Amino acid sequence: MFVALVMIRCHPDTVSAAATAIVGLKGVAEVYSVTGEWDLVAMVRVPDWEGIASVVTDGIASVDGLERTETLVAFRVLSKEDMDAAWAGFE
Repeated sequence: MFVALVMIRCHPDTVSAAATAIVGLKGVAEVYSVTGEWDLVAMVRVPDWEGIASVVTDGIASVDGLERTETLVAFRVLSKEDMDAAWAGFE
């Protein structure tokens, strides 16, 4: 599984509609409304590298009201469950 975080800046009056459109795209797992420089952060989860390009350039970038995006591709994904499993038996 490949994961990317896409930071999204929207026109002020389009944030809600953009979030709704983006979360409906195949490959987008979650969309967060956030504070700061960005308005939304989308978590993309796809089975291959090409999927990231497709979701970001063909999907997210085509949503009305976006001003700018920045995509971060995850090298590794760690979760609490992963860390607990790694240390199991060392208590």
